[in-house]
Amino acid sequence: MVGDPEMEEAVPGSGGGIRSVLPLGSLISPSGTEQRSLWFFSQVQLPELEGKIIGLYFAANWHPKCEAFTPALAAAYHQLKARGAGFEVLFVSCDEDRPSFERFHRGMPWPAVPFGDLRCKKSLSEAFQVEGIPRLVVLAPGGSEVICSDAVELVHRYGDPAFPFTPARVAELEADEQSKFASQTLEKLFSVSYVNGSNQQVPISSLVGKTVGLYFSAHRCAPCVKFTARLAAIYGTLKGKAEEFEIVYVPMDKEEEGYLRSCGDMPWLALPYDADGASSRALARYFDVREIPTLVVIGPDGKTVTREGRNLVNLYFDMAFPFTDEQIRLLQELEDEDAKGYAPSLRHTGHRHELSIVSGKSGGGPYICCECDEQGSGWAYQCIACGYEIHLRCGRDVEGGSAGAG
Repeated sequence: MVGDPEMEEAVPGSGGGIRSVLPLGSLISPSGTEQRSLWFFSQVQLPELEGKIIGLYFAANWHPKCEAFTPALAAAYHQLKARGAGFEVLFVSCDEDRPSFERFHRGMPWPAVPFGDLRCKKSLSEAFQVEGIPRLVVLAPGGSEVICSDAVELVHRYGDPAFPFTPARVAELEADEQSKFASQTLEKLFSVSYVNGSNQQVPISSLVGKTVGLYFSAHRCAPCVKFTARLAAIYGTLKGKAEEFEIVYVPMDKEEEGYLRSCGDMPWLALPYDADGASSRALARYFDVREIPTLVVIGPDGKTVTREGRNLVNLYFDMAFPFTDEQIRLLQELEDEDAKGYAPSLRHTGHRHELSIVSGKSGGGPYICCECDEQGSGWAYQCIACGYEIHLRCGRDVEGGSAGAG
């Protein structure tokens, strides 16, 4: 279960809650002005904090995960404010300089510890043992207890319904999530009754009984552009084989122009454009989509087959269809058998050391091939000392690859 199994003291062993690590000082308001006030949890002067559950948000402008999480937290924050929930966020910056702090905080709707208040920031980081960011420490009113030591995952997965972030609330959400997955059908997934084809509207009901890929992507995304081209080729191959397979584009574009350009590059169906993106966001949250491109595969029975469609396409191309565990096991068995025909070691022009063959059971794992820059998993030629890895086929195909004596 995500979240803390039980609430704990805010500062273990201190006996004084968060007041022992928050020195007298000031806050920077969301507008960027400094609110000078003697503030601490036993005698709160700032209305943003009084009697509320507090989220201490440790983050930095330079960290991609912080950049990605801040909008999700802001969306949940606005929803909670709109419904009058007693919640406030306090930004504790890990930025390296003041201009970076100011740029980052400018996009946040909550107050912040002043950048120059090093004593306060250090005390908070040490008290809550902050070793990685983003981190969202949720405190009970008064700051005497930690409700959740890190609510980042909860906000990503559930948004504002995760409030108040207690173990009991998390258990409710997880139970509800499992119930929805168990009763999932293709028609229940969509908030619309049709998707857009090339020249017509296609009813969702016509997709029932097929394997359907939900493709989360956007126009201004370099990895999406690359994967879309590959997926389009595989889609054409499967269509040529008359497989019962369809793809629906779930747009993550912020503007209609980007959506239309994306649709122009894709030979499959697409959700209708929605200016506020509510349909796409709902699906992304339901499937816990954290990055794009993502390909979620739904089986003919309407249940989720895999959320790792992108990885499977990169590894196995059209052979991954229908993306089931049984199909992937079959492909892995074929790989195991094929690997018997490869030399145990070789010299490769791209690397100075001898490469040894490895499998998923003997040190292999997910990797990016250093020869063709494509994804691999399990079987590889690897330099254990340097981490250099290539596909078995790249060791055979590239001129200069030669079998070792092994």
